[in-house]
Amino acid sequence: MNTENAAFGAAASTVPAATATATATAAPTTLPAEPSWSGGPRVASEPDGPEVRPPAPLRIAVVLGSNRDGRFGPVVADWLLNEIGVRPELRAELVDVGAVDLPTTLPGRPSPEVAAEVAKVAPALADAEAFVVLTPEYNHSYPAALKNLIDWHYDEWQAKPVGFVSYGGISGGLRAVEHLRQVFAELHAVTIRDTVSFAHAGSQFDDDGAHRDPSAAGAAVKSLLDQLTWWGLTLREGKEIRPYAS
Repeated sequence: MNTENAAFGAAASTVPAATATATATAAPTTLPAEPSWSGGPRVASEPDGPEVRPPAPLRIAVVLGSNRDGRFGPVVADWLLNEIGVRPELRAELVDVGAVDLPTTLPGRPSPEVAAEVAKVAPALADAEAFVVLTPEYNHSYPAALKNLIDWHYDEWQAKPVGFVSYGGISGGLRAVEHLRQVFAELHAVTIRDTVSFAHAGSQFDDDGAHRDPSAAGAAVKSLLDQLTWWGLTLREGKEIRPYAS
């Protein structure tokens, strides 16, 4: 059946100062609090050293994986982009399979027309340091258009984290996500364990595209984005030291 519808503790710690004489002890010294951190880039100053600047925002491509007429995906995509937008450590760009006409054959030498279609999405995928794939579930799996987009690219996916937001009927698209994990493993990508899933998605959003239970949905997407950010920044730093060997 087709379905498309840490903070570190800021309290100061106290340690006794060194004994000045055999009979007198100096008053306790209060150490400065640890810098607060809420899951994003950490900003702190080393004692007597330069300020530790936050890393550049993590570049995320949100891949909207459905091109079906009347699709519900744009509603979920707008919600997701808004959730990413409130986090200054992240920067998102939408890649919509419905906005590109990639052939289902993969020629060895694409025509100028096909190359122009590939050029609509390839630069965004190559520039991204992480992905969130937004997929419905069709017949217990993900859409053909999404697989086609994935197969037209290879290096663009490598050594990058991939998170998933799914929607559908009773399963919420989770079967599509499990199939996608196998695909991205073959492409040397790292998939994020936590997902965001919307069962009977049409009933979960109001007419303005707002989620009817924003606290629950917000908590789920926060967990996903926290993990995606950790992997994205960690892989960025790792590749700066040592290029990935595929």
